[in-house]
Amino acid sequence: MRAERLGRAACRLAVAVVAAATGASVLAATAAECSKPVYLTFDTGHMGVAPLVADVLKRHDVHVTFFAAAERTKDGGDSLDDHWAPWWQARAADGDEFASHTYDHAYWRADLPDENGQKRFTIQPSAGPQTGQRLTWTAAQYCQNIRKSSERLAQITGKKPLPLYRAPGGKTSPKLLEAARACGYMYVGWSPAGFLGDELPSDKYPNQKLLAQALERIRPGDVLLAHLGIWSRQDPWAPAVLEPLVTGLQQRGFCFRTLRDHPDYRAWIAAHP
Repeated sequence: MRAERLGRAACRLAVAVVAAATGASVLAATAAECSKPVYLTFDTGHMGVAPLVADVLKRHDVHVTFFAAAERTKDGGDSLDDHWAPWWQARAADGDEFASHTYDHAYWRADLPDENGQKRFTIQPSAGPQTGQRLTWTAAQYCQNIRKSSERLAQITGKKPLPLYRAPGGKTSPKLLEAARACGYMYVGWSPAGFLGDELPSDKYPNQKLLAQALERIRPGDVLLAHLGIWSRQDPWAPAVLEPLVTGLQQRGFCFRTLRDHPDYRAWIAAHP
């Protein structure tokens, strides 16, 4: 009888192990086959909310894509300096992806006539030693500024950034995008419903309004945009909105993916390893 009971116990244990393994496989497959992906992205900013953002993402197992520029920070440095290097390294370890936001957060202002076969643009950096100046850059200079951010991210994290970039303010022209693509960088904007509003004045666009609007409007496949701190917004967005937005979308069956998995960029990324 004792042997029989031991045999039955062993059988039950084996069944439980198989069931657990099967359940884990099903969960993994379900996660991999999510039919409602969204792509949360963050641009750099004053970095004041960066630790909070990291905590929320880690707690809810959310992976995102960061677009980085060397922007002025609340601690008196910039978002790609050595002080912030451990923060970026931790994001790489968590499985997040990175891309360029131009090193000097350089705004496109106008196309200029070509000169000696070189595309030229009026560019206005909002970071770095030439902040606020209207400059004439060639396509090569613009590409160099995109590349500088990407190279700095690689140096800090040990992870190669995606061959993507986001122009500050979403300000571009067909000529500018052609120049960026020629040097290996594809532009990424955001979906209309994916503009999360953290740049807007908080008196006209309170956090609860922005949260309700996002939960109502976001659809599968949308690219979402937020920032790691906006100087002008009095009532910061991230502490009030980020976590309820993440959990609200997850409860609605959405999953979060990085731009590496986005169907519009997968082929480009594969072609530019």
